[in-house]
Order: sequence, then structure tokens, then C-alpha cells
Amino acid sequence: MKEGAQLRQAETGNRYDVFHTDCPARDVVDHVTSKWGVWVLISLRSNDLRFYELRDSIQGISEKMLAQTLRGLVEDGLVRREVEPTTPPQVTYGLTEFGQDIGEPLTDLFDRITQRMSLPGAGPTELPARTG
Repeated sequence: MKEGAQLRQAETGNRYDVFHTDCPARDVVDHVTSKWGVWVLISLRSNDLRFYELRDSIQGISEKMLAQTLRGLVEDGLVRREVEPTTPPQVTYGLTEFGQDIGEPLTDLFDRITQRMSLPGAGPTELPARTG
């Protein structure tokens, strides 16, 4: 098996070896788990949004960071970018099928965290003891 800049796949089949520095899947994981990548995927889970709608839905993100994050997620095939030929052009972003697959567990994680948290400033709620 070739190493280096070539795609290095795990010995157990067609899966990529994400622990190898040249693995292309590693870039996708980096984009998804970046500070803003998770929020973009969660924001697009329900419907397509225009750039400014997306920016407004994610408090604290700058236009520059949103543009960079979207560029990476579009290149990875997680987000689709649709340009309407109007003046000025209207750009809409939405999740691809791959983005929906990746966004689903992120949404589940987000929902679990927010369900377990108490009111802001009070810290996490007391978790019930596990049985069985």
C-alpha cells in the first residue's frame, strides 16, 4: 500500500485510516468539528438558509468565519451552495445527503446536552443513577 500524499486506507477494508496525517477523512472531521462547523450543520438541519439568515442564526460568528466554514463544508460535500442568477445574486445553503447523515448525530448530541442542562448559569442537572 502506498503512503505519503496518497490516500492511505486501513488494512481492514475500504475505510480510511483517520489517524494518518494524509487521510482525506481527517480534513472532513476537522471541518465538521471546528468551532463553527458544528453550528453551521445544526443550523441547516431543518431548512435551507441564505448567508445572512445563517449568520443571524449563529450568534457570535463573523462573516469572514462563516464564509471560511461554509467553503470547507461545501468542498467536503456536506453543504450545497445554490446561486440564483439575480441582481445581486442570492445564495442559499443547505445540507447534502452526506451533510444530513453527519448532522443527525450532531443534532442528537446537541439535543442530549441541552436536555440535561438546567437554566443558564446553574450548571448541569443532577443525572439519575444508571440501573442494569
